[in-house]
Amino acid sequence: MQTPIHLQNSLPQKGSELSAGHLLLTLKSYQTANAKAVLEAIDIQKSFAQTKVLEHINLDLKAGELVSFLGPSGCGKTTLLRIIAGLEQPDYGKIIKQDADITHLNTAKRKCGIVFQNYALFPNLTVAENIAFGLHKKLWTAADIQTRITELLQLIELPDIAHKYPNQLSGGQQQRVALARAIAPKPDILLLDEPLSALDALVRLNLRQKIRAIQRQLNLPAIMVTHDQEEALSISDRVAVMNKGLIEQLDTPHNIYYQPQTRFVAQFIGTMNFMQATAISAHGLKIAAQYEFDHLSMNFKAGEQLEIAFRPENAALVLEPLQCKGQFSLPVRILNMEFLGAKRRLFCELKQDHPQTEPIQLQIDIENQQLMHLADEMWLQIPIQALHVFDLQGRARC
Repeated sequence: MQTPIHLQNSLPQKGSELSAGHLLLTLKSYQTANAKAVLEAIDIQKSFAQTKVLEHINLDLKAGELVSFLGPSGCGKTTLLRIIAGLEQPDYGKIIKQDADITHLNTAKRKCGIVFQNYALFPNLTVAENIAFGLHKKLWTAADIQTRITELLQLIELPDIAHKYPNQLSGGQQQRVALARAIAPKPDILLLDEPLSALDALVRLNLRQKIRAIQRQLNLPAIMVTHDQEEALSISDRVAVMNKGLIEQLDTPHNIYYQPQTRFVAQFIGTMNFMQATAISAHGLKIAAQYEFDHLSMNFKAGEQLEIAFRPENAALVLEPLQCKGQFSLPVRILNMEFLGAKRRLFCELKQDHPQTEPIQLQIDIENQQLMHLADEMWLQIPIQALHVFDLQGRARC
């Protein structure tokens, strides 16, 4: 698992107490962690003019896996992909592919298939000619090229479009042809630069599953750039969450969602409620200067300022506070609600004794059948094990 560069100093030393980054050592590891790395980016740095775009990037891609670069616009994910593809040169660092340094090789010599966001098909060439474009006649006979075209059209489930031109195809069909063209020369690695962002939602859903199925069928290691977190979490073996040129966390989708290692990851992935808290004892925390509870699995310093967080689906709404071991309750007022299909999202405000205090708003997801049990004022019941605790530098404490 990638340890963000700005968290490395938080790892506990041998014999020391557990510190802010202790969970970095205990997270579930990727199931093929022992598989051979086919690609490594080592300390990649890149700036444009005075702007740092990538800072100390370290990651690997293992045989047969799909890794997604996920993050907001401008975080450096496309620049990193372009450096791997050879379309940009890093200011510092190395790209190693199958134990060979390819940092300064041009794109054509890297044996990487690239699928772009805008398809980049040649409008004056037929589908068959587009797919065959990268098949050099010195290496492929005419018969082999025709066999390869037929094979790939079957693979993308469009066997009857060989003689059509790109403008006669839908967006989803064009992207599948672009995928077939990228894998036609049998590349070592597949690179996908936001391949689905220009497509409609339903087409995007179907095509991402098709891309994943083809990638698995060919056992072809792949890297995908996306800003769509659902897309990244649903089909990736690992996800690199990026922010301002840094990898905040490189981990499995499960750990990215359930065990975020920084506040940014917690906030960026899914929905998360945040509340300021103050440590009042070794295990005690106080919220909004009035609500206290014990977090027995953690140690704090009295007076320490922290932030606690929980996801909307992890809290229950009850009419009266329940005295349950391992849970705590907070009184709230229900302000509004949104329909989410199978669930409703309720917007609540924490009740506070001091009117001048800045309001704390929270979001809770409930099943539709619970609506009949709602009142204007209720209690949130939150399992302590569902809490995330961050220090003021944004590092996970648990």
